[in-house]
Amino acid sequence: MTWSSTLARFRTRLGLVVGAAAFWLARPTLDTVAVGAAIAVFGEALRIWAAGHLNKSREVTASGPYRWLGHPLYVGSSVMGAGLAIASASVVVTLLIVAYLAATIAAAVKTEEAFLRRQFPGTYERYRAGSNAMVARRFSLERIIANGEHRTIAGLVVVVLLLALKATYNGLFWRAAGR
Repeated sequence: MTWSSTLARFRTRLGLVVGAAAFWLARPTLDTVAVGAAIAVFGEALRIWAAGHLNKSREVTASGPYRWLGHPLYVGSSVMGAGLAIASASVVVTLLIVAYLAATIAAAVKTEEAFLRRQFPGTYERYRAGSNAMVARRFSLERIIANGEHRTIAGLVVVVLLLALKATYNGLFWRAAGR
């Protein structure tokens, strides 16, 4: 097993550790949470659109956002990360999020592209070259659920609510301390 495949495989667990550290270091305000959450929701919307077209590990998907982006789930995750970095109002948290996303997305892309080249020889190369003559499909709520995107939605809601709670608590603390 390579370093990339190991990192790709454990990126969710690592994300929980990074997320806990990010939460601890975050200094959100209600304004930063509102702006950051709006951006993160846009990233999640892209992920939902992509998940609604994806038949993971069964074919090369070329419909929905896959017509224009090679990895729309990861683009959506990056936008979500940017939103959560803004919500955190912390340079340290922003650097932590950037480092986590850069490492794990690079590893996941490398691992997934190698799998797709092995599993679908020729087809994946044609897709990456811009040949969109593959099967296009309609968006499906069933595929969103099958791809586990409901867990990402729930996670985003929990993170935004926790940051809003922390922003509220921080505001009360600073006012009580006379700052």
